[in-house]
Amino acid sequence: MKLLLKIISFIGLGLSIVPAILVFSGSMQPDTCKQLMFLGTVLWFLTAPSWMIKRGIAKED
Repeated sequence: MKLLLKIISFIGLGLSIVPAILVFSGSMQPDTCKQLMFLGTVLWFLTAPSWMIKRGIAKED
């Protein structure tokens, strides 16, 4: 399960970075880029925290 979340989150991260490069090179339209980057951002923020949070390290005050 954790591996699947990592794969999905890295796909989301790729969708947040690659479209910008493709628009800069002229291979993609800006509207398509915006949609893909939005999808990538949503994927990243929904999946990354679940595997990046380290449990059991909470400090007690």
